[in-house]
This record gives sequence, C-alpha cells and structure tokens, in this order.
Amino acid sequence: MDKMLYLAMSGASQNTLAQRAHANNLANLSTSGFRRDFEQARSMPLFGDGYPARVYAMSERPATDFTPGTLQETGNELDVAIEGQGWLAVQAPDGSEAYVRTASMKIDALGMLRTGSGLPVLGNAGPIAVPPQQQIEIGQDGTISIRSLGEAPNVVAQVDRIKMVNPDPKSLVKGEDGMIRLKEPATQLADANVRLTSGFLESSNVNAVAEMTSMLALARQFELHVKMMRTAEDNASAVARVMQLS
Repeated sequence: MDKMLYLAMSGASQNTLAQRAHANNLANLSTSGFRRDFEQARSMPLFGDGYPARVYAMSERPATDFTPGTLQETGNELDVAIEGQGWLAVQAPDGSEAYVRTASMKIDALGMLRTGSGLPVLGNAGPIAVPPQQQIEIGQDGTISIRSLGEAPNVVAQVDRIKMVNPDPKSLVKGEDGMIRLKEPATQLADANVRLTSGFLESSNVNAVAEMTSMLALARQFELHVKMMRTAEDNASAVARVMQLS
C-alpha cells in the first residue's frame, strides 16, 4: 500500500516536470534555430539504510535534438543560416564561446556585429567590428565584405570572417540558458568546410503535433497516478475498518 502510494505520488510529481519540457518546446515553435529537448521517464531505486525497498518515477531530459530545421527566406542581408552541418560561434554573456545555427544579425552603435539577442558574433580574432559602411555582404564561407562610405561601387574591402565550427554533436550540450556549448571546456577550431547562406533563417525543429500528443499522453498519465493514490487511500480505509472490527 505504502509503496503503491509512493510510486503514484512521485509519478504525478514528475509528470508535471515532463509537461514543462514539452511546453517549453512548444513555446519555442517559432524561435529561429531552436533545438528541442528530449524527455523520458524511468524508475529509480530509492536507497536508505539498507537495500532499496522501493522505486520512484523520475523524469529527465537526456539530450537535445540537433536535427536541422528548414530554411526560411527573409531577404535581409544580415540574416544568415548554416547549410548542412555546422555552427556559428558567438560570445555568451559569461564570455565563453557558444554556438548557434542561425542569426538575425545587426550592427550596434559601436559597430559590433551582434545576433538578434545581442550576443557578439565571433570572427578570426574575437568579436567582429564593422566600420561605417553603405553596403555589406556575407559570403558562403563567412567572409564579411563592405563598401565603405563614399567609396565607388567597385571598391570592396574584406572586414573579417565569421567563425564557423563543426564539432561532433555528441560533444555538444544545451545549458540551462539555452546556449549550445562543448561539454568539455575547450576552444573549437574553425572549419573551412562549413557553409552558410545569407538572406535566410533556420526554423525551429519542434514538431507541434508530436509535442501536443506527448502533452496529452502525460495528462492522461497524471490522471492515472491520481486515481492510483485514491485507490490506495480507499484500500487503507478498508483495512482500517477491518482492523477495527477485529
């Protein structure tokens, strides 16, 4: 009875955490470059002073789905997305190197090239600074070329090159802040084979139907856990009545 109640209680509690994972995926359905989190549940032994005498349900996010999304044309010359495998390197708020698949970039008042969320885009030697210009172009290899103010149309200068990397997906992890980083702190070398395309953004890889189906299934599981707790309570009441009669 006690074990049944404990398992049902822990299952209902962990169901709410699983719902959060799927709700977060669904909330980022239209977030460019978002990578959905996997979710799974498993039974875990409960250790005490001796051998484990019961188990409890545990919900966890074992990994992130790095399947590429689809490319959506925007026509903006500062919107870029990776073609195939690879990542763009950016500087996270804590100063570490992080990676994104797509970026709606902008040039701030100081000339720094940043993502739409304000993260500095990294180049060959750190954050990229763009001089005042009247036209900017980004090549497939990440090369940033500009036509400076007052220059003739045929005078083009190369400013920097966006750092693009292609680490093993198994070595990547998504942190609590949503940033993609290497599991082991290290500096990933640029990969000249990675290609990007300008004027496009990559969509999220979240499947709305799959997420909604999972949330409905978890809701039914929660109802089952609550029913089990009520059954355990009814059984306990019945046993108490029998003990009173005896």
